[in-house]
Amino acid sequence: MAAYIVFTRESTKNAAELATYSEHVGGTLAGHPVSVLAAYGRQEVLEGPRVEGVVILEFPSFAEAKAWYDSPAYRKVREHRFRGAEYRAVIVEGA
Repeated sequence: MAAYIVFTRESTKNAAELATYSEHVGGTLAGHPVSVLAAYGRQEVLEGPRVEGVVILEFPSFAEAKAWYDSPAYRKVREHRFRGAEYRAVIVEGA
């Protein structure tokens, strides 16, 4: 069953750290079965607080999504995201 990681950027703290993250995150996807379904495109918040941006990644399974998120390459790069902005990240299985 497909699984999706949904990232919502709630607020930016350090634009330079986010730029470093953006520069390197793409390389962490290599070798993982992932499709980028949405990445900071036009969005409208229908309920709840506003967000700065949304990214949706599709993986073939929950285990594959976790494997990428917990991979050494992504763990190293995500530290820049942690320093650069407040995010919410969720893995959800498809229906």
